[in-house]
Amino acid sequence: MVHLLPNPLRVSSHLRSEPPRTAVPTRAKSSTGGCEIWRNGGIKVRSAVVVRCGSDYSSPIAAATTEEDSIGVSEEIDQKEYLAREFGWKVRKLMEEEDDLRAVARIQAEAFHEPVLLFNDFFFQFFQAEVLSALIYRLKNYPEDRYACLVAEPESERRKDEYNFVGVVDVTVAGDLKVKRLLPAGEKEYLFVTGIAVAQTARRRKVATTLLKGCDMLGKVWGFKFLALSAYEDDYGARNLYSKAGYEVYYVDPLWKSTWIGRKRCVTMIKKL
Repeated sequence: MVHLLPNPLRVSSHLRSEPPRTAVPTRAKSSTGGCEIWRNGGIKVRSAVVVRCGSDYSSPIAAATTEEDSIGVSEEIDQKEYLAREFGWKVRKLMEEEDDLRAVARIQAEAFHEPVLLFNDFFFQFFQAEVLSALIYRLKNYPEDRYACLVAEPESERRKDEYNFVGVVDVTVAGDLKVKRLLPAGEKEYLFVTGIAVAQTARRRKVATTLLKGCDMLGKVWGFKFLALSAYEDDYGARNLYSKAGYEVYYVDPLWKSTWIGRKRCVTMIKKL
């Protein structure tokens, strides 16, 4: 299992709060965005995702984006189009169907639930209901170009008998000042990735890597240049995954934050598309 943070309802403030009101800058569409969209297929991608961790940030990314580095925006996608196809998995936006919503909530609940000694089943069911409620709220209240829940499913129709969804990740437009200080001047918003989780039966099979590819392509389609995410400092497995996907560490929580009871230091990792 690979995930960004232990509890998406507790740490993903961008997803719980009201949708940002800042409008996404309009960008001209281009046919040379480095990706292709197939109506009945997927989208080929060349890179991956974004994140953040909370704290006081100071050091900006060195080089500002030039015109040659600008991202071409492809046509808008819908839930039936695939953002990424790789390693036997394919990634698309979640459709608002009851069975799909419950499947996503189950995967995230299994990934982020912290077991308790007594009445663990009861608390798990309660936590899963919270996850489902938060997911429905975001899908109903966030604009389609400000938030997306991406799901991974098997490429092969035969394997769908074994799996439904194998992974999920939340992507939202964010503009946290603490993260923007790390970006080139003029960058008002970025994509924030959180809540990435893989089903227990499909772990260590490149599902998380494919989900990151889907986030990367979503960023290109929406016209963003940077993705950001947060990871625990001592979660070397997750950090290695993000590093391979092209993320770099730009900020580490100060030492004094690790003295809080139950508090772990986070690192902020950013990728430029």
